[in-house]
Amino acid sequence: MKIAVLALQGAFLEHEIIMQKLGADCIELRKREDLAEPFDGLILPGGESTAQGKLLRELDMFDPLRERIRDGLPVFATCAGLILLAERSSNDTRNYFQTLPVTVRRNAYGRQLGSFHTVKDFGGMKDIPMTFIRAPYIESARDDVEILAKTDGNIVGVRYQNQLAISFHPELDTDMRIHQYFLSFIS
Repeated sequence: MKIAVLALQGAFLEHEIIMQKLGADCIELRKREDLAEPFDGLILPGGESTAQGKLLRELDMFDPLRERIRDGLPVFATCAGLILLAERSSNDTRNYFQTLPVTVRRNAYGRQLGSFHTVKDFGGMKDIPMTFIRAPYIESARDDVEILAKTDGNIVGVRYQNQLAISFHPELDTDMRIHQYFLSFIS
């Protein structure tokens, strides 16, 4: 199994390390030519969604990736990746792939000083560590979006068809269950 990790900006290496520990091969997507390599799933990491969206367009990777996601490619998005997938943002006019029928709020917990760590249930999994760094949350989701996690009443994890999207950074903790859950979409 081969997982592509968007490696334009943000916390992509940490995802690769976890995927490799779980037995998956990884490739980094840095330029359009990298899309010619076959892969079974995609990770959109945390980082800065504005920078990632701009680079995706400048490198002519945006449309091909959006089409693959729409065609059913399994995708796992964390933090900024969630913003890239979201249909809309309530506090920003920029939209990106628009494949996930949710409305997000960017930087919903404030600036860097508003970052925090908690432990909550995620889907059927108990006690998942959740690290939030300048994180968004989901304000609303269409009825066919499965809500997997909430913290302080806010939606922070969802699944919709082939897309798993979360507000936090599981790649920064030692618990690999969410990455394993994503791999179960593929195998």
